[in-house]
Amino acid sequence: MRRGFQVRVVGPQHWIFIPALLALAATVILATPVRLFRLPLPEPVIPMVLAFTWPLIRPSVLAPLVLALCGLFLDLLWGGPLGLWALMLLGVYGVVLMARSFIVGQETIVMSFWYAGLTVGAWTVACLLMFLRTGTMPNLLGGAVQVIVTLALFPIAAWLLERFDDGDVRFR
Repeated sequence: MRRGFQVRVVGPQHWIFIPALLALAATVILATPVRLFRLPLPEPVIPMVLAFTWPLIRPSVLAPLVLALCGLFLDLLWGGPLGLWALMLLGVYGVVLMARSFIVGQETIVMSFWYAGLTVGAWTVACLLMFLRTGTMPNLLGGAVQVIVTLALFPIAAWLLERFDDGDVRFR
Protein backbone atom coordinates (compact mmCIF):
# COMPACT_ATOMS: atom_id res chain seq x y z
CA MET A 1 0.00 0.00 0.00
CA ARG A 2 1.40 3.33 -1.04
CA ARG A 3 1.25 6.24 1.38
CA GLY A 4 0.33 9.62 0.03
CA PHE A 5 2.11 12.77 0.99
CA GLN A 6 0.38 15.57 2.80
CA VAL A 7 -0.16 18.75 0.82
CA ARG A 8 0.46 21.90 2.78
CA VAL A 9 -1.74 24.49 1.14
CA VAL A 10 -0.74 28.06 1.84
CA GLY A 11 -3.49 30.39 0.75
CA PRO A 12 -3.50 34.16 0.38
CA GLN A 13 -4.81 34.56 3.90
CA HIS A 14 -1.52 33.11 5.20
CA TRP A 15 1.00 35.06 3.18
CA ILE A 16 -0.94 38.22 2.20
CA PHE A 17 -3.78 39.13 4.54
CA ILE A 18 -2.37 38.15 7.94
CA PRO A 19 1.07 39.79 7.36
CA ALA A 20 -0.63 42.93 6.00
CA LEU A 21 -2.89 43.21 9.03
CA LEU A 22 0.05 42.63 11.37
CA ALA A 23 2.10 45.28 9.54
CA LEU A 24 -0.70 47.83 9.81
CA ALA A 25 -1.29 47.00 13.48
CA ALA A 26 2.42 47.45 14.22
CA THR A 27 2.39 50.75 12.32
CA VAL A 28 -0.53 52.02 14.41
CA ILE A 29 1.19 50.93 17.64
CA LEU A 30 4.41 52.70 16.66
CA ALA A 31 2.46 55.84 15.70
CA THR A 32 1.17 56.29 19.25
CA PRO A 33 2.50 59.42 20.97
CA VAL A 34 4.61 57.49 23.49
CA ARG A 35 8.10 58.64 24.34
CA LEU A 36 10.90 56.41 25.55
CA PHE A 37 13.82 58.25 27.11
CA ARG A 38 12.33 61.49 25.71
CA LEU A 39 12.47 60.13 22.17
CA PRO A 40 9.41 59.29 20.07
CA LEU A 41 8.92 55.75 18.84
CA PRO A 42 10.39 55.07 15.39
CA GLU A 43 7.98 54.94 12.49
CA PRO A 44 9.37 52.46 9.98
CA VAL A 45 7.62 51.73 6.71
CA ILE A 46 6.70 48.20 7.77
CA PRO A 47 4.77 47.37 4.56
CA MET A 48 8.10 47.79 2.72
CA VAL A 49 8.93 44.29 3.97
CA LEU A 50 5.78 43.01 2.28
CA ALA A 51 6.46 44.90 -0.94
CA PHE A 52 9.85 43.20 -1.10
CA THR A 53 8.84 39.67 -0.15
CA TRP A 54 5.49 39.14 -1.87
CA PRO A 55 6.75 39.08 -5.47
CA LEU A 56 9.53 36.69 -4.39
CA ILE A 57 7.13 34.34 -2.60
CA ARG A 58 4.58 34.12 -5.37
CA PRO A 59 3.52 36.83 -7.86
CA SER A 60 -0.13 37.59 -7.33
CA VAL A 61 -2.85 39.90 -8.53
CA LEU A 62 -4.04 40.40 -4.97
CA ALA A 63 -0.72 41.55 -3.50
CA PRO A 64 -0.46 44.90 -5.36
CA LEU A 65 -4.04 45.74 -4.38
CA VAL A 66 -3.30 45.06 -0.71
CA LEU A 67 -0.04 47.05 -0.97
CA ALA A 68 -1.90 50.01 -2.46
CA LEU A 69 -4.38 49.89 0.42
CA CYS A 70 -1.51 49.67 2.93
CA GLY A 71 0.15 52.68 1.29
CA LEU A 72 -3.08 54.69 1.40
CA PHE A 73 -3.43 53.76 5.07
CA LEU A 74 0.11 55.04 5.73
CA ASP A 75 -0.68 58.30 3.93
CA LEU A 76 -3.82 58.82 5.99
CA LEU A 77 -2.10 57.88 9.26
CA TRP A 78 0.97 60.04 8.72
CA GLY A 79 -0.87 62.93 7.06
CA GLY A 80 1.10 62.78 3.83
CA PRO A 81 -0.16 63.33 0.32
CA LEU A 82 -2.64 60.65 -0.63
CA GLY A 83 -1.01 58.04 -2.82
CA LEU A 84 2.64 58.75 -2.01
CA TRP A 85 3.39 55.57 -0.06
CA ALA A 86 1.05 53.52 -2.21
CA LEU A 87 3.14 54.59 -5.21
CA MET A 88 6.41 53.82 -3.41
CA LEU A 89 5.26 50.37 -2.27
CA LEU A 90 3.94 49.50 -5.71
CA GLY A 91 7.19 50.74 -7.24
CA VAL A 92 9.23 48.45 -5.00
CA TYR A 93 6.88 45.57 -5.78
CA GLY A 94 7.27 46.21 -9.51
CA VAL A 95 11.06 46.40 -9.41
CA VAL A 96 11.30 43.20 -7.38
CA LEU A 97 8.85 41.50 -9.72
CA MET A 98 10.95 42.47 -12.76
CA ALA A 99 14.19 41.38 -11.05
CA ARG A 100 12.64 38.27 -9.53
CA SER A 101 14.69 35.86 -11.63
CA PHE A 102 17.90 37.52 -10.39
CA ILE A 103 16.90 37.60 -6.72
CA VAL A 104 15.23 34.21 -6.16
CA GLY A 105 17.68 31.64 -4.86
CA GLN A 106 20.35 34.14 -3.84
CA GLU A 107 22.04 34.17 -0.46
CA THR A 108 20.46 36.20 2.32
CA ILE A 109 23.22 38.81 2.17
CA VAL A 110 22.48 39.47 -1.52
CA MET A 111 18.77 39.82 -0.75
CA SER A 112 19.59 42.22 2.07
CA PHE A 113 21.46 44.45 -0.39
CA TRP A 114 18.47 44.39 -2.74
CA TYR A 115 16.17 45.27 0.17
CA ALA A 116 18.46 48.08 1.32
CA GLY A 117 18.81 49.54 -2.17
CA LEU A 118 15.09 49.46 -2.83
CA THR A 119 14.25 50.95 0.57
CA VAL A 120 16.72 53.80 0.21
CA GLY A 121 15.59 54.34 -3.39
CA ALA A 122 11.90 54.48 -2.43
CA TRP A 123 12.62 56.91 0.39
CA THR A 124 14.73 59.11 -1.91
CA VAL A 125 11.98 59.23 -4.54
CA ALA A 126 9.42 60.00 -1.81
CA CYS A 127 11.58 62.90 -0.57
CA LEU A 128 11.98 64.24 -4.10
CA LEU A 129 8.23 64.04 -4.71
CA MET A 130 7.57 65.84 -1.43
CA PHE A 131 10.10 68.51 -2.39
CA LEU A 132 8.42 69.00 -5.76
CA ARG A 133 5.00 69.18 -4.12
CA THR A 134 5.82 71.51 -1.22
CA GLY A 135 8.95 73.33 -2.31
CA THR A 136 10.71 72.46 0.95
CA MET A 137 12.89 69.49 1.73
CA PRO A 138 11.55 67.00 4.30
CA ASN A 139 13.46 66.50 7.56
CA LEU A 140 16.44 64.45 6.41
CA LEU A 141 17.47 63.37 9.93
CA GLY A 142 14.00 62.03 10.72
CA GLY A 143 13.87 60.37 7.33
CA ALA A 144 17.28 58.79 7.85
CA VAL A 145 16.08 57.33 11.15
CA GLN A 146 12.96 56.03 9.38
CA VAL A 147 15.10 54.39 6.69
CA ILE A 148 17.50 52.84 9.23
CA VAL A 149 14.65 51.38 11.25
CA THR A 150 12.99 50.10 8.06
CA LEU A 151 16.29 48.50 7.04
CA ALA A 152 16.47 46.83 10.45
CA LEU A 153 13.26 44.97 9.53
CA PHE A 154 15.06 42.82 6.95
CA PRO A 155 15.19 39.77 9.26
CA ILE A 156 11.38 39.75 9.12
CA ALA A 157 11.58 39.75 5.32
CA ALA A 158 14.07 36.88 5.40
CA TRP A 159 11.80 34.97 7.78
CA LEU A 160 8.77 35.51 5.52
CA LEU A 161 10.73 34.27 2.53
CA GLU A 162 11.91 31.22 4.44
CA ARG A 163 8.46 30.52 5.81
CA PHE A 164 6.37 30.92 2.67
CA ASP A 165 8.74 30.29 -0.23
CA ASP A 166 7.60 27.05 -1.82
CA GLY A 167 4.95 26.81 0.88
CA ASP A 168 2.57 25.00 -1.41
CA VAL A 169 4.07 21.81 -2.79
CA ARG A 170 1.57 21.84 -5.67
CA PHE A 171 3.65 24.59 -7.34
CA ARG A 172 6.99 22.74 -7.25
